[in-house]
Amino acid sequence: MTEAQRVDVVVVGLGVGGEEVAGKLAEAGLSVVGIEGNLVGGECPYWGCIPSKMMIRAANALAETRRVDELAGHAAATPDWSMVATRIREEATDDWDDKVAVDRFTDKGGRFVRGYGRLVGPGRVAVGDQVFQAGRAVVLGTGSAPAVPPIDGLAGTPYWTNRQAIEVTELPRSLLVLGGGAIGLELTQVFARFGVRVEVIEGSDRVLALEEPESSALVAAALTDDGVRLRTNARAERVEHDGQTFTVRLAGGGSATGERLLVATGRRSDLTDLGLDTVGLDPRARTLTTDDRMRVADGIWAVGDVTGHGAFTHVAMYQAGVAIRDILGRGGPGADYRALSRVTFTDPEIGAVGLTERQARDRGLTVRIGHTDLASSARGWIHKAGNAGFVKLIVDADRDVLVGATSAGPVGGEVLGWLTVAVHAEVPLDRLRNMIYAYPTFHRAIEDALRNVR
Repeated sequence: MTEAQRVDVVVVGLGVGGEEVAGKLAEAGLSVVGIEGNLVGGECPYWGCIPSKMMIRAANALAETRRVDELAGHAAATPDWSMVATRIREEATDDWDDKVAVDRFTDKGGRFVRGYGRLVGPGRVAVGDQVFQAGRAVVLGTGSAPAVPPIDGLAGTPYWTNRQAIEVTELPRSLLVLGGGAIGLELTQVFARFGVRVEVIEGSDRVLALEEPESSALVAAALTDDGVRLRTNARAERVEHDGQTFTVRLAGGGSATGERLLVATGRRSDLTDLGLDTVGLDPRARTLTTDDRMRVADGIWAVGDVTGHGAFTHVAMYQAGVAIRDILGRGGPGADYRALSRVTFTDPEIGAVGLTERQARDRGLTVRIGHTDLASSARGWIHKAGNAGFVKLIVDADRDVLVGATSAGPVGGEVLGWLTVAVHAEVPLDRLRNMIYAYPTFHRAIEDALRNVR
């Protein structure tokens, strides 16, 4: 084997978490090698958070135009997808070129290697014909990829994942979406608002099955209003493609057809090629188990999707901060996921933090619930068109603190910030009830929900 080059740190995978770790450690004066086979920055800036929210912003602007008739007269809009596609290429992704991100890392003093790294022993990482010996840390942040279910006939067809959906320059006339989770529903609403006929196929009994039932019902109603057909309790049994059209055959009979097929059935990490067995770890594991300092084993840390705490950019960045402090010996609090927040950027937005009602009850907590409808609040009444939403609070009655909450509505993700602080800090309900809430705001609905705790 090639003689190893000695460095302080090797970071395998430069998604948002890995890039943050590599850059900050290089700025701290350590010799850092960052290895990435795809684009530096990972899914978020190229096929995830940033371009998808540009799409959502454009689609929501169309929806707002259609609400003018209820509020201010009359307006009409003609959708033009080319404007969205151009913005994604020019402003978000640099036409899917990561030179800016690579330069950002190397300008901090890091060394970049294009390729796929693998462990070949304690502290040793190979990439291509090079081997690096890390004296202080190896950090694994290899992310996740779309999980494609083993449906008969699907392999070999030109189906989309989120990547092709983000890159599209010309919209299809019709679209089938396998999966009613956050990614699938966000893209569903975008394409529907741009005039695409969309049909969603979801195996569970409701869309957004991991969130509150009230969230599922709210989003289902909104999508239906946008002309989307939702099929729940529907399992795809076979996929056919004749060169022009996809046909999805459903278990128990029935089918759906569309010009394009988007597979949005979650994401998964693949650890099989990381060489984990060379350091005593299981390469067949679904995720890497970390302690509260993001340590996987002696000399190895992990951040991001591979840790199994959700495929969220904000989680990866949070974990990166914990790992950076630990590697530099700076101490500080360990990772704490009690107040893990998440937002589904549909219209209305679904912001959630901590436990759902079902999760809290499954954990054996004595649960009380506070709920209020956003449309009946002062700001909701003023807002009128597009004011659907609610606030739901999950209370641990024994400790009288919030352990979870959902904020759904026009700015559900923004109102969520207030609730995240309350859950994270375990603020007593009596203190929350005796605060001053600005009027008339959407977040004032939290005060109403607190009054309704039962």
